[in-house]
Amino acid sequence: MSDSREPRTPRPAAGRRYRAPRCDVGEVAYLEVVTVNDTGAFLDWGQPRDLLLPYGEQRFRPSVGKRVLVRIYTDQQGRPVASQKLERFVADEAEALAAGDEVILVIAEQTDLGLKAVVNHRFWGVLYRDDLTRPLRRGQRVTGYIKRLRDDGRLDLSLLPPGEARLDVVGEAVLKALRESGGYLPLGDKSDAAEIKARLGVSKNAFKQAIGRLYKRRLIILEPTGIRLAPGGE
Repeated sequence: MSDSREPRTPRPAAGRRYRAPRCDVGEVAYLEVVTVNDTGAFLDWGQPRDLLLPYGEQRFRPSVGKRVLVRIYTDQQGRPVASQKLERFVADEAEALAAGDEVILVIAEQTDLGLKAVVNHRFWGVLYRDDLTRPLRRGQRVTGYIKRLRDDGRLDLSLLPPGEARLDVVGEAVLKALRESGGYLPLGDKSDAAEIKARLGVSKNAFKQAIGRLYKRRLIILEPTGIRLAPGGE
């Protein structure tokens, strides 16, 4: 924990470029260690002075050049500091959120189910493996959506918006893949779900609904072995 002494906060080295985007108090962020001394570790958080991670708030002793997932808060003296002990700040049970809400996700760690993420810097949630539409890395900040608020208050998450907006996103992904592959994809209603997931990062059901909408809009042509970009679909 922080003490009443003023920590020896180093100034950024001359000429050092900030690689981290600017972060603020109240946020969870994945920050690079730039200095370690007898006070603790200091992190690049995109501010004029580096951010202290006191020894008492560390889960392990980080070394210079490594990155750590922390919550930024103010200590009893009103100074911004960091903590790796996220359980003190991030709750298992969510409040004031509902299915379909757009939220900010910070990816925390991989689990047997998928990825554990911090929602709006305040709550824990899970992105199940089947709902992952693209690879994500630890500390990455992305836009997500509440898929389900469970009876126990815990959150299931999705990278795709609900309802019609979800199909629009999947449809755009299909059109993008078609353009990048020369106008043809060997995917259709009878394609294997794993093949669709591997190529587009979406479920077979979402793919089928999306191509049905694209066909009605005359943006694609359905063929026995796949789909083709319609003339003018560029």
